Amino acid sequence: MARAYIGLGSNLGDRGAALQSALDLLGDDVVAASSLRETDPVGYLDQPRFLNAAAALETGLEPRALLDRLLEVERELGRTRDGPRFGPRTIDLDLLLYADRVIDEPGLVVPHPRLAERRFVLEPLAELDPDLVVPGLGRVSDLLARLL
Repeated sequence: MARAYIGLGSNLGDRGAALQSALDLLGDDVVAASSLRETDPVGYLDQPRFLNAAAALETGLEPRALLDRLLEVERELGRTRDGPRFGPRTIDLDLLLYADRVIDEPGLVVPHPRLAERRFVLEPLAELDPDLVVPGLGRVSDLLARLL
């Protein structure tokens, strides 16, 4: 079993219900979830505010299989990818960290490439574990302090 961290976000429909449904679909793998945070959009600004959170998973899936599972959950919850990049979405699940692994292959980069730039990712991770280390970047709490 490996500890992985995912980011969750939604800015369409009942955002809180979408996040909860995603956690429910991930089932017993979810060992902890952060509180929810309302955040401004990044990248594509002309859209509703997001509700964001993070969750810790204990999983027997390898990273690629876990990413496939996250994409499957997104599809089950009505996620489509026909709008603009970083545009509005019913649900967004990102694989942020997978144990202490560094992965860079087509379609899968771990740690998430923009993790250290995004307060809406670092704050919930710090809530779950302020001493969590992002491979190659340092402790989540230190990364967050640089953004404040």
